[in-house]
Amino acid sequence: MSVEPILEIDNLNISFFVRAGEIPAVMDFSCKVMPGETMGLVGESGCGKSTVALGIMRDMGNRGKIVGGSIKFRGRDMGDMSQAELRDIRGSKIAMIYQEPMASLNPAMKIGKQLMEVLIIHENTTKAQAYERSLAMLESVKLPDPARVMNAYPHQISGGQQQRIVIAMALLSKPDLLLLDEPTTALDVTVEAGIVQLIKELGRETGTSMLFISHNLGLILETCDRITVMYSGEAVETGKVHEVFDRMRHPYTQGLFNSIPLPGADKNTKPLVSIPGQLPLPMDRPFGCNFGPRCTHYVENECNAAPVRMQPVHGEEQHMSRCVRIEKIDWNAEPERPVVTDPSTPGDVVLEVKDLKKYYSVAANQIFGGGDTRTVKANESITLQARESETVAIVGESGCGKSTLAKVLLGLETATEGEVILDGVSIGNTDVGDRDTKTVASVQMVFQNPFDTLNPSHSVGSQIMRTLEKFKIGSSQEDRRERMLKLLDLVKLPRAFADRMPRQLSGGQKQRIGVARAFAGQPKLVVADEPVSALDVSVQAAVTELLMEIQREAKTTMLFISHDLSVVRYIADRVVVMYLGHIVEQGTTDDIFAPPYHPYTEALLSAIPIADTRVKKKQIVLDGDIPSALNPPSGCPFQTRCGHKSKVGVLCETELPPVRHLSDGHTMKCHLSEEHLQAMEPVISFDADKAS
Repeated sequence: MSVEPILEIDNLNISFFVRAGEIPAVMDFSCKVMPGETMGLVGESGCGKSTVALGIMRDMGNRGKIVGGSIKFRGRDMGDMSQAELRDIRGSKIAMIYQEPMASLNPAMKIGKQLMEVLIIHENTTKAQAYERSLAMLESVKLPDPARVMNAYPHQISGGQQQRIVIAMALLSKPDLLLLDEPTTALDVTVEAGIVQLIKELGRETGTSMLFISHNLGLILETCDRITVMYSGEAVETGKVHEVFDRMRHPYTQGLFNSIPLPGADKNTKPLVSIPGQLPLPMDRPFGCNFGPRCTHYVENECNAAPVRMQPVHGEEQHMSRCVRIEKIDWNAEPERPVVTDPSTPGDVVLEVKDLKKYYSVAANQIFGGGDTRTVKANESITLQARESETVAIVGESGCGKSTLAKVLLGLETATEGEVILDGVSIGNTDVGDRDTKTVASVQMVFQNPFDTLNPSHSVGSQIMRTLEKFKIGSSQEDRRERMLKLLDLVKLPRAFADRMPRQLSGGQKQRIGVARAFAGQPKLVVADEPVSALDVSVQAAVTELLMEIQREAKTTMLFISHDLSVVRYIADRVVVMYLGHIVEQGTTDDIFAPPYHPYTEALLSAIPIADTRVKKKQIVLDGDIPSALNPPSGCPFQTRCGHKSKVGVLCETELPPVRHLSDGHTMKCHLSEEHLQAMEPVISFDADKAS
């Protein structure tokens, strides 16, 4: 007997109806999720992933409508269900976990009441039964002190704990199908690792089927059995995860993999290759293959001759691709990569930070005044150097002090103790308002979110020219306009964009404008704070390559703040690992990614989702959240979460480890013995059979 799918989507078409007319968002989409199976749904922003999930939940608002095809849940067409039947299965038989946990939690209700509500409404249980089951579910999702959490409000717990609450809420009624829409995007990489492990364990225990929506191919590999790749409203490839990862048969899937820094990628010898062009607007889709205008394998009158349907991949059951040239493309051919003929070599020291400390005084009752004053130690004895043309990455979880260090460098904060020396000039105790124009221009920043850094009321060109004017660059408006146009050339944007407003640009284009403004004053140091984390993977690759190309030409020093260690491994020359205000390890990229590791570095490396089936990883999931900087632990800052603490004992709890010099430039703060450090095994290794 054949097993009936939990979810079966057949030729689904979803459109949104606006004043301009009908906008098709999802077209000819088919997908099956079998009992106990996890299906991954991947693609760039705007490709229709979330629209599919909202179509399943029938939560598309007044303008969204299913105009073709069917969605069947346990064999029954959901289009034939009444509103009462849909309400009955939503939240009980089908549950959804959204990207932002606070969107699902009521800030005015205690967590316990919100959890109990699920059981009282859907299963008509008593309050006592609902309380006991909710408490047990909080234990299942590994929340510390569940009774305290039940009595807390959402704002009183961390982001990772909020996401665990939402998962608990979704699983309380034991749904047959769980939809997860980017459930870990807003979380730190170590918290993400814990949530992913939790989802996998709960899936095995409950047998719940899942549809996992993500742009992170590494997460899909770790969590899913099968994968469907979407592009511009259509499924373009589907199959078992290992089939698609090892033998991809659509140019878009191939383009996604070429855009991410997998092990073996090298910024000089094997740079990333971004997908050319942009996702077409729904009303501007080309005839034939939607991906045609961006495809390096496109053939006129073949790819655009007729609408393209999903085709079976020869010899692989259930592996399908929306490409008419499957048999004609050499899928093993290496893509053409830009050759770096002049790789930059680090020069003299440009930035030197010596024993920097940054403390904040916080009143116990800050709103109404009064009470004891407590000290937040945001940065504690930070010492580092950065050289000309060098990229130094700073990594660590939220709250570790990365952004505070960046603020001191930019003059938005001043140091409590210690020195910051830029090109021989001490700047750590000088506020940005007191710095001269040359110093301000010398330290610039590329921000995480390009949307918040541009004035929506002014054209792109005028905003760049305003920066040049502030830095007293150019003798006249005509001179500054010419320099502005050259900056647009530098970031590879058409000169016509000078007259565009920010709302007319895509996210990647806005970030390029942010880069142009940062480099306008010919800075000696650029602080890049998560500059690509808000962008799609193909746009990430383009902006990453752009940053490095400009850096090579201008010989700029770059401080690259990130939590994505895959990008760090690719882009950085040296890495600084921070935890709770301390630098716990620093060294060359090769030093950091090979044993011996600081136990925290080891956990960070284990948490990297890597989209490569050859990779084997040690599984290290950190317990608990990063402690508060208001009340840091005694001794080693990492001792409350360290898996190696038992090998040292009470010393970890009583004494701060000294800085140890393991090799030239490789330092670590840790009490572990030399013997134990040397016995550490690599976190990331390769399957010998697949690597060959």
